[in-house]
Amino acid sequence: MRSLVNWALLGLVIDRPSYAYELARRFEREYRDALSLSSVSHVYTALGTLRERSLVEEVAGTRAGRQPKPHYRATPKGIEDYRQWLVGQIHEDRQRQRLFVLQLGALMRNPREALEIIALYEQSCLELARQLPLARRGTSQPAASPALAVRLLAEESRLAVGAKLAWAQYARREFAALIDDGDDR
Repeated sequence: MRSLVNWALLGLVIDRPSYAYELARRFEREYRDALSLSSVSHVYTALGTLRERSLVEEVAGTRAGRQPKPHYRATPKGIEDYRQWLVGQIHEDRQRQRLFVLQLGALMRNPREALEIIALYEQSCLELARQLPLARRGTSQPAASPALAVRLLAEESRLAVGAKLAWAQYARREFAALIDDGDDR
């Protein structure tokens, strides 16, 4: 399953069994800037896919009333697949970064161009750092509040940007050395 929306909805169902419209509202609150739904009907389509794959199931007895609203909960298979998918994201992020570094390395015969790209990379990292919220916990919020995800994201982003800036300094020294070595010839 490739759909990020489907995986995000599965995570919401794992967190708390819900019916489709409620999932759409929770999705919009939780993923507001990171991921979007095309419409509420997208949730119904995703739930159908998740059911077909045995990742969610309808909670028995939730179709009562004039307008039945079936609730969905995650299956044990859904929880396990979600866990594996989350861990797999680490490998995908690493692969994208590895590809960037290898493509930059292709410029070793043109180190000045590589240095310009590194400068742009650093500028992008610094701009991102300026936009990051602080990861401080307010004294009135319990550790498990929805703000926990915001704090975790802020801290992960802060650490990632710091690591990228440190790498950029290293890469700059390496490419500058290529220029210096070329001037000695």
